[in-house]
Amino acid sequence: MENLLKTTAIGFMAGIAGAAFWSVTDLSPEESPVTKPIKIEESSSLSVPEDFEPVPRTFSTNPPISFVAASENSTESVVFIKNFSGSDPRRYSMFDFFFGTGPTQQVSTGSGVIISDDGYIITNNHVIDRAETIEVIHKKRTYQARLVGTDKNTDIAVLKIDAKNLPAIKRGSSRDLQIGEWVIAVGNPFNLTSTVTAGIVSAKERQINILGGDFPLESFIQTDAPINPGNSGGALVNVEGELVGINTAILSRTGSYTGYGFAVPVDIAMKVANDLIKYGEVQKAIPGIEAVEITPELAEEMDIESLDGVIVTHVIREGAAESAGIKRSDVIVQIDDQKITGMGSFEEALSYHYPGDQIKVSFTREGKLNSATLTLQNLEGGTGILKREYYSSRLLGARLEAVNAIEKDRLDISYGIKITALTRGYLRDLGLRDGFVLTQINREPAKDPEKVGKFLEDFSGKLLLEGVAPNGQPFMQSYTVR
Repeated sequence: MENLLKTTAIGFMAGIAGAAFWSVTDLSPEESPVTKPIKIEESSSLSVPEDFEPVPRTFSTNPPISFVAASENSTESVVFIKNFSGSDPRRYSMFDFFFGTGPTQQVSTGSGVIISDDGYIITNNHVIDRAETIEVIHKKRTYQARLVGTDKNTDIAVLKIDAKNLPAIKRGSSRDLQIGEWVIAVGNPFNLTSTVTAGIVSAKERQINILGGDFPLESFIQTDAPINPGNSGGALVNVEGELVGINTAILSRTGSYTGYGFAVPVDIAMKVANDLIKYGEVQKAIPGIEAVEITPELAEEMDIESLDGVIVTHVIREGAAESAGIKRSDVIVQIDDQKITGMGSFEEALSYHYPGDQIKVSFTREGKLNSATLTLQNLEGGTGILKREYYSSRLLGARLEAVNAIEKDRLDISYGIKITALTRGYLRDLGLRDGFVLTQINREPAKDPEKVGKFLEDFSGKLLLEGVAPNGQPFMQSYTVR
């Protein structure tokens, strides 16, 4: 099965390469230079909005006469976001050097959705990625935003502005949303504020393989409602104007709308947002396995009749699945009362849970149906709420954090410090990237984020770094630091 899995992966990549014109892209708009001075604002301790709950509703198959009510109920809850980031060295020419213009600051724009009347806003991570200053514009008023938290795994971020009595959007339920149901997209495409377009839900649990992060969670709502650059982070709402998704990506030949748009389901997005607000990071519940879709080739090799479900390819040592008796090559077909049709539904079923939650997993082994109860774990292998320590440094231009139990198992290491949230700074100048894991610095173990960060900030002389690159390959590099 291992060879077949490798062949399947190679075939998938070849299929991407063969798609000559089609591409899936996030909705980041064109950037424009700005020369105003900027500063970064630190996030503060914030409280979770308690009353943002789904609104009960009944589904109607009758097409709406118009989308006036949905538009009126949602447009005032969508904001315009400006991301002021550092200069792009690719846009700095010799003319700038001779005539003194110098590198200029870059601005990108997107959308966001107000989820509480006291100023919490949900958007996409890629809308505010690498921002040094974030501005939110609502009803012609401009606010400086604080970044509460981000999650690359779902492309969700949360901002906070100092304002009161804001029009928080009503929340719907993405789990109740049905294929064929009418939806409208609200956002700021091409900087055209409060733009509304309509379409239907074309598919659910869609995976398009665009998200970053260590544990990407893709279970997109697919819609034919026209979505364009600048819509990122905006609202996908039902005919009542209730939020059902956060617009995130498009399938396009040109970078503009020509086919389908994709939105993060609101039930996933709000679990992530509430975790970021309450805990500062997403409380991911881990079953302790790695799994893949069932392809016709795998089904034939393993003598599986149905293509529904996911195949367990790896069981993590001392993880929840191992403790429950789940083994490699088992086929998971149901979690609690949710049938598993593929990786999208598998990841979504887990995304609503917290470490310590128990789930019932139904799986087949050699054609026989079995079940087991799993106690989900956190990223460190425990069952409690996780509060990881990290060290942020402007000089280094990165956030340093200790690798978790899953990463240790995946990389086959005992310890390490991972580089995340990389921006302009010392580490990027050394040629390091997001996702690098440092295991040794000048032959000394790298275990504590703060100690490693302060050592690098103060160090000068010969520097030897060892670790694991984002592609899983070991690296060793020496530098002379002055």
